[in-house]
Amino acid sequence: MHETAEGANPGGSGGNGPDKPRRPELLIITGMSGAGRSTTGKALEDLGWYVVDNLPPQMLEPLAELAARAGQAIPRLAVVVDVRGRSFFAELTGALATLDTRHVSPRVLFLDATDDVLVRRFEGVRRPHPLQGDDRIVDGIARERSLTGELRARADVVVDSSSFNVHQLGALVASLFEAERADDLRVTVMSFGFKYGTPADAEHVADVRFIPNPHWEPELRPLTGRDAPVAQFVLAAEGATPFLDRYESALHPVFDGYRRENKRYATIAIGCTGGKHRSVAMAEELGARLRRDGLTVRVLHRDLGRE
Repeated sequence: MHETAEGANPGGSGGNGPDKPRRPELLIITGMSGAGRSTTGKALEDLGWYVVDNLPPQMLEPLAELAARAGQAIPRLAVVVDVRGRSFFAELTGALATLDTRHVSPRVLFLDATDDVLVRRFEGVRRPHPLQGDDRIVDGIARERSLTGELRARADVVVDSSSFNVHQLGALVASLFEAERADDLRVTVMSFGFKYGTPADAEHVADVRFIPNPHWEPELRPLTGRDAPVAQFVLAAEGATPFLDRYESALHPVFDGYRRENKRYATIAIGCTGGKHRSVAMAEELGARLRRDGLTVRVLHRDLGRE
């Protein structure tokens, strides 16, 4: 993916006053097996986070107490967990429900990928899915999706790693967390092509296929929305600027609500047919506008280069 947004969050300090040190952060890294949990943990370790791999949920609270006592010695703690059984899942969600009022500021990062990508990854390393038993890989994936559905819904940020290799995923994680403050609101503006599917990790999706397609202009076809001639063509089209004006305006009450609810991540997806021209140009322009509004925005072009 690409880069993010910042904003003041009155609830982000977990109730600490301005003269009190903020509580240590606890990031729960979870999600689908094969979606990149280990890669994410290593990337955070490289950023100076204290990372604990494969921790039982029962140990979350003692670990949080230890981090709280250590204070700024362990300011950022990440725990990699998975959900392999119903009791495990219940224990994890129960632990998360109590942590926020006690020792740390917990967040959940959920790693996901499409079923076909997960199957290819397991086949590539010749390992069974941890929940498949004597069945097929897809059966194990289906069981895990059922178990993790509620946790995915409550996650602070969802990352779909389907189109990333390990290096790209590591770079994405670094961009999300390297300079994060406790009160950050981080926004990703992502372009995509509808023919490749709607992004699974987007909270808001906009369709810009109402704009004439530069693909049908011979001199513009080989270019992308990051090239000036295409961007000028797209932004000059009837309805493009009014759309951006109104969409930008509509997003700000949403961002304000996210801050009030202590939600720190938002992904805005802008789609056209192939993700090469219109959505790219519009995502770049929306990202630039949001930056001028005071947000730190990362812009990602999911499908650029796939044609």
